[in-house]
Amino acid sequence: MIFVLRNRAYRRLFTAQVVALVGTGLATVALGLLAYDIAGSDAGAVLGTALAIKMVAYVAIAPAIGALADRLPRRTLMVGADVTRAAVALLLPFVDQVWQVYVLIFLLQAASAAFTPTFQAVIPDVLPAERDYTQALSLSRLAYDLESLFSPALAAALLSLITYNWLFLGTVFGFVASAALVIGAVLPKPAAPATARPGSVYARATAGTRLFLAAPQLRALLALDLAVAAASAVVTVNTVVYVRDHLGRGVADVSWALGAYGAGSMAVALLLPHALDRASDRAVMLRGALLLPLVFGGLGVITTADSGNWRWPALLTAWALFGGAGSMVLTPAGRLLRREVAPQERTAAFAAQFSLSHSCWLLTYPLAGWLGATAGLQSAVLALGAIALGAGLLAVRLWPSREQAGAEHDHTDLPDDHPHLAGATRVASGWRHHHAHLTDTLHTHQ
Repeated sequence: MIFVLRNRAYRRLFTAQVVALVGTGLATVALGLLAYDIAGSDAGAVLGTALAIKMVAYVAIAPAIGALADRLPRRTLMVGADVTRAAVALLLPFVDQVWQVYVLIFLLQAASAAFTPTFQAVIPDVLPAERDYTQALSLSRLAYDLESLFSPALAAALLSLITYNWLFLGTVFGFVASAALVIGAVLPKPAAPATARPGSVYARATAGTRLFLAAPQLRALLALDLAVAAASAVVTVNTVVYVRDHLGRGVADVSWALGAYGAGSMAVALLLPHALDRASDRAVMLRGALLLPLVFGGLGVITTADSGNWRWPALLTAWALFGGAGSMVLTPAGRLLRREVAPQERTAAFAAQFSLSHSCWLLTYPLAGWLGATAGLQSAVLALGAIALGAGLLAVRLWPSREQAGAEHDHTDLPDDHPHLAGATRVASGWRHHHAHLTDTLHTHQ
């Protein structure tokens, strides 16, 4: 897998991703301590609101970035986002009001919503070979999982030497280093837009979503995102409740449980490049999604049990399986987008995927918290397990078992000298030709 790092441009981009992730992890720890200093016992409510603001920023801003994708250089977009994130992180130590936290968090996450889909859309151009791109997706998944383990440990070590405000400087350094690495990377020239996107700003902002929903495989991906969001919500929101209240274990065991989730995800990410040489994306992703309801069934048994030493290893196993199944779905998603969407539309499509997937989390996170708190853990498990099962079955139904190979079709609204019409045959209604299936602004109904 590490052989893909021989590509100099990808090596710089991957390093930029890693240092930015570490900086973000340090900010997460410091933000919790800052919220406690400002709000005291209400810090949990502040952080919960900040998480909701983060999701709203992701859902709202990513489509707007998709609308600008063909008007701004990708390097400029990524560097501008990193500079914005660094500036916001530099301001965070000086806030003393809750509303100031909310405003800065929105700006920080809006910049992330600009950076991440653009970064994701660049990688297929840097690594055109599918095998290399698959390895890059696995490395990216590993980076996210390792960051979730490494950043808290690094923060704990630093806090033994400095106050938490200094952690924000680590965040600033991470984003500045990321910007410098992106500037130094040689990026391939993106494919020219097939056609200018007409219409209002709203129409251009939603063009990526319309592209995303035009192909059955990508509609299935949205259902898969919902299934994974149901599982990740249980882990993210209710791990502390399971460990501390349901099982009566210590604070340190919360980290062990979250570590089991990350370990499951990392193990699968390491195995996927070889697995995807032998199995299709459809087979791997659907099996991962259908595994989730089975794990929810096991979690239901753990939840109803009042006693037994077996519950703790069972919970660790369930969390590891949740992580592994989620990785089976999320890691190959970039391959699917790369194959289904025309190169000139990738940034818009990745922005739509980013926005739509976070819409799923915006639904499942509060559902996991509210149901767990008001109706009990068992009700939360039943509801989210039902969502995971329904979403998985819907994905099976939506995703055709045979990939579309394309079909003969006509273009009636393109000028005669349009480059896409090279080799096409003139007919009464326009131009007719045949090529592999593409989802872009020229083929939304192909």
